[in-house]
Amino acid sequence: MSGTWINLLFDILIIFFLLSGTFFVLSGALGVVRFKNVYLRLHAATKSSTLGVAGLMLGAFLFMLTEHGIISGKLLLGILFVLITAPVSAHMIGRAAYKSDVPLSKEAVRDDYKKTFNK
Repeated sequence: MSGTWINLLFDILIIFFLLSGTFFVLSGALGVVRFKNVYLRLHAATKSSTLGVAGLMLGAFLFMLTEHGIISGKLLLGILFVLITAPVSAHMIGRAAYKSDVPLSKEAVRDDYKKTFNK
């Protein structure tokens, strides 16, 4: 009897991670299409990949664990890789765009890099 409740709990948890991951990926894709400049688009793409892909991989990990009894180290390493590399790469791309004189949006309130790069 208690095994069915645990299975139901894991199924709900898997569904939650898969749906939340899908939501973040879709909202990030919408942000990439709708935002005005490269910096905002980069932000949307980074958040969606970090949260969305990690949620989808965590849901897949839990599914493999509960349904097949397999502990997938590759999925865990994939989650760790995405969580580490996506924010760092987005920061470097944004910094390269700023150094290449890609303009900020007209609605930008302040420029924090201005002092760093002496513009």
